Amino acid sequence: MADIKKVILAYSGGLDTSIIIPWLKENYNNCEVVAVSADVGQESELEGLEEKAIKTGASKLYIEDLKEEFVNDYVFPTIKAGAVYENKYLLGTSFARPIIGKRLVEIAKAEGADAICHGCTGKGNDQVRFELAIKAFAPTMPIIAPWRTWDLKSRDDEIEYAEAHNIPLKITRETNYSKDKNLWHLSHEGLDLEDPANEPMYNKEGFLEMGVSPEQAPDKPTYVTIHFEKGIPTAVDGVEMDGVTLIQTLNKIGGENGVGLADIVENRLVGMKSRGVYETPGGTILYHAHEVLETICLDKETQHYKQQVALKFADIVYNGQWYTPLREALSAFVDSTQETCTGDVKLKLYKGNIINAGVTSPYTLYSEEFASFGEDDVYNQADSAGFINLFGLPIKVKAMLDEGRVK
Repeated sequence: MADIKKVILAYSGGLDTSIIIPWLKENYNNCEVVAVSADVGQESELEGLEEKAIKTGASKLYIEDLKEEFVNDYVFPTIKAGAVYENKYLLGTSFARPIIGKRLVEIAKAEGADAICHGCTGKGNDQVRFELAIKAFAPTMPIIAPWRTWDLKSRDDEIEYAEAHNIPLKITRETNYSKDKNLWHLSHEGLDLEDPANEPMYNKEGFLEMGVSPEQAPDKPTYVTIHFEKGIPTAVDGVEMDGVTLIQTLNKIGGENGVGLADIVENRLVGMKSRGVYETPGGTILYHAHEVLETICLDKETQHYKQQVALKFADIVYNGQWYTPLREALSAFVDSTQETCTGDVKLKLYKGNIINAGVTSPYTLYSEEFASFGEDDVYNQADSAGFINLFGLPIKVKAMLDEGRVK
């Protein structure tokens, strides 16, 4: 501890990191604490952070605008892969951690820091994600994780510590959900959600922040058309947008229509199950639209194999292994599959539902002439008999041999 004179702290201004600043100074010989807040689209949560960080003992606060890089280099590659963790989780917290960890290292090197600190618990996934990212860019940098060493055992203990040190908090014991917000999503964990038998309080004032419940959504549908270029969304309703603006636009449209709510019991990397409620309105629309576009742009074998890749890609992102040769290799495969994924997808949003309303692409593999139930001159239906005979030959041979063995 005596060798650590300056620490870079991943700082959100939430409960954990608010009390870590004075804790570091108490336990590391009044070391200098440089706070770093990564702006990945959490908006109002960044307000007043600098004043709060300085008042609680930090020497300075960096607020790093990473939104554009976050979307282009982490979000869009994951959408293109179709990666969804355990069929529901759209990886909102998972792919935000690698970019933050990378920036922490860059600032630590510029500041000549002796260590990097994070406020992740010893039960969660984020400790792994942060630390793997740090190891990728500063393999020998010491990492301080107070939750693994301090005497505080719960969020109530943390609140008591904050009160004793006159640290202002935006939460109370009654609203003490553990939340993570960025441009892509908002997660809720803790309190009543820790019991999977409890229904989330979607209609309770203040619970949902990015939209409304399906019951509160309008009684008429909203149509939205998304344009993709090589798997990347570039326009909404004919208006070209950068990635950040596009996601913000779809968050508003989806949120207003009750789209993107997910109540999940997931398997954490550390081995336990956890329950969370996620709001991902724009992301849910984008995943749906991209999947629809792939149905007409990818051939069967590529589409089916890519579904297998998507499962592994989701595990990699969830487990914090973004900066690995395998993730890079899988992304190269995915990019190859997206060369023809250009087109428009029209969707109808209604009370939490996303309903297909049309898809077109200049690279479509769908032929109405071949698929038609009407009369055509391109397909001889009699050809299918020979195909079935060959395709079913193993089944036929086995059945014949089994009959012989029975006798």
